[in-house]
Amino acid sequence: MTQLYKAIILVGGPSRATRFRPLSLDVPKPLFPVAGQSLISHHLSALSKIQGLQEVLIVGFFENSVFQRFIEEAANAFPDLHVKYLREYQALGTAGGIYHFRDEILRGNPQQFFVMHVDVACSFPLEEMMKAHMRHRGLCTMLSTKIAREHAHKYGCLVANQDNQVLHYVEKPEAFISDLISCGVYLFDAAVFNEMKRAIDIKKETGDDYNSGLSLERDLLRPLSQEKKLYIYRTTDFWKQIKTAGSAIAANAAYLQLYFNSKSKGKLAVNKPDGPEIIGAVYIHPSCQVDPTAKIGPNVSIGPRVQIGKGVRIKDAIILDNVTVGHASCILHSVIGWNGKIGAWARVEGSAVTDDNEEMMKNGVKSQSITILGNLSNIK
Repeated sequence: MTQLYKAIILVGGPSRATRFRPLSLDVPKPLFPVAGQSLISHHLSALSKIQGLQEVLIVGFFENSVFQRFIEEAANAFPDLHVKYLREYQALGTAGGIYHFRDEILRGNPQQFFVMHVDVACSFPLEEMMKAHMRHRGLCTMLSTKIAREHAHKYGCLVANQDNQVLHYVEKPEAFISDLISCGVYLFDAAVFNEMKRAIDIKKETGDDYNSGLSLERDLLRPLSQEKKLYIYRTTDFWKQIKTAGSAIAANAAYLQLYFNSKSKGKLAVNKPDGPEIIGAVYIHPSCQVDPTAKIGPNVSIGPRVQIGKGVRIKDAIILDNVTVGHASCILHSVIGWNGKIGAWARVEGSAVTDDNEEMMKNGVKSQSITILGNLSNIK
């Protein structure tokens, strides 16, 4: 049976996500909970709304067992999607894994397929990308957004004309090129595999080490831009990249605000006569016990089986499973890891940051950052 669309989510592997430590020591970054569900679940939620898309392939080099339980849960949460994990035998690069599993991707003769990096958070305007793709009929439509000039060099930068055709693309340039960047979400025609094969042949002919992997950004997108086959769809909605542990706070806030301003508002906590004071967008798992005198929000996610005592104040934070928060304590701009204990009158406070992916140490000096407490932390 012909399928119009498929989707590939690139998740990397255990040797990556070192900047996401200590959180990635206990759970792989793709499965880290943000705004009440795992990072990768936000991708599936967006993909489940696309008519004609029935299969999602998760590509990475984690052990198969890592995603086994998640895929079982996804089958219930997204019954119209067939979700499958494809494990690379080694790190093949962001395009290498796609090319390696090309037969699986092309099974069912899809006309186009989405490729999404798992470490991005956005509103995923996939239907708009599809409409834009049909208008220009290039080989690829790339989601793009504008970012602060001083941070642009950390991403793939591009120059596009008024028709949204990409004229120039450079991954992490040393000099400023543009404040227009790639968002890590793409829609490809199936014919792009011919371009991947050509990129592999070029690497072999030039003596480049193909075993180092095939890069989507360097080996594919740049040649496509040179051949005028790459286009963009510009989004003005929020976009966040989740590289460091602290960047989860900004992604959490963005998703909660998206729910707050949309039809998904029912997922969020509301003020009740016998409940805690809720300010702004807050997610509280149904199994939590929150004292009515607590003050929660904005931009707070609280996981399963958390206990929050009297007079507690929580703002801009993620509280993970089985945490106990003692009375009159305060948690601001922080992630509290699994099974942690925050004592009475304790204060856990990070700093609101302008660059979500700023390193904790810069030139030997500690930067202002989100506070991260790992598993089993005990603050008295």
